[in-house]
Amino acid sequence: MRDISGKQITLRTATGIGLVTCTAETVEHIKNDTLPKGNMFDVARAAAFLAAKNTYQLIPHCHPVGIDGMSVDFEVLDPAKHENELGIPLNGLHGVVIRSQIKSIGRTGIEIEALTGISIAALTVYDLLKNIDKQLSIGPIKLLEKTGGKSGQKYFNTPPKCAVLVCSDSTFEGKREDTSGKKILEILNTHGISEVTYAILPDDPAQIQQKIKSWVAEDYAYIFTTGGTGLGPRDKTVEAVKEILERDADGITEAMRVYGQMRTPLAMMSRAVAGAINETLIVTLPGSSNGVRECLEAIMPAVFHARKMMKGGGH
Repeated sequence: MRDISGKQITLRTATGIGLVTCTAETVEHIKNDTLPKGNMFDVARAAAFLAAKNTYQLIPHCHPVGIDGMSVDFEVLDPAKHENELGIPLNGLHGVVIRSQIKSIGRTGIEIEALTGISIAALTVYDLLKNIDKQLSIGPIKLLEKTGGKSGQKYFNTPPKCAVLVCSDSTFEGKREDTSGKKILEILNTHGISEVTYAILPDDPAQIQQKIKSWVAEDYAYIFTTGGTGLGPRDKTVEAVKEILERDADGITEAMRVYGQMRTPLAMMSRAVAGAINETLIVTLPGSSNGVRECLEAIMPAVFHARKMMKGGGH
């Protein structure tokens, strides 16, 4: 199964639709509630709920997920109303349309659960009608919409201007190879940001402040520093950055710390700070590549919404 431990926990939704076609006579039985096996919709709805909850036991690569809300609704087919959603010609057809909406707060999408619920509901309808109708068929079954995670999230049309500042005496002196700064570059690239300014400085507050101020003057949208956030005697990045910030963005550092704490108790040792100067957001990150990766997993891509807010665009 795919490793989803690095994905963010978000509200995820999915809406799907399915069709069971039958004869016009069968539709009349459904409308008049004269089916031999009784109320069809209650049974099919219950089957959909059970199927959605057990999707991970049916489809090998699906993760177990918590379903926080699910609805399953049935309608008699109306070609004029349903043709666009189902995506096939419906003239002359009769049947039952099944629609499901499902919600989950978790790390992975919920669309397969929605479609599994619809599929089993359709099979249940088929089972309950097969004794009176020999012309039954199922399909199409399709996803109409999904939200949550990275789907539908677009925080910029043009890649923002970003800079990475490595703060380390040993790296500046050539005694240690930079891995954390390069990790930031790699992660930014996965988000479509490939042209990034990169610099290495010693753990000197004055030089760190000067470099950040120069980048702010050049209207960089985001500055990510790495190193100098621990408790060592030369860890001065947090103090240097905090001194020149105009506005704090403590929610960013809270998100990073909570995310990190779920993975290692050592995350509590990080003294990260985040905030804005003019229209530039500065985020200080740890000096380890793992720490950088976890912190950026916690805040990306949502952190890219900050530029719009700093320019007065609000939420």
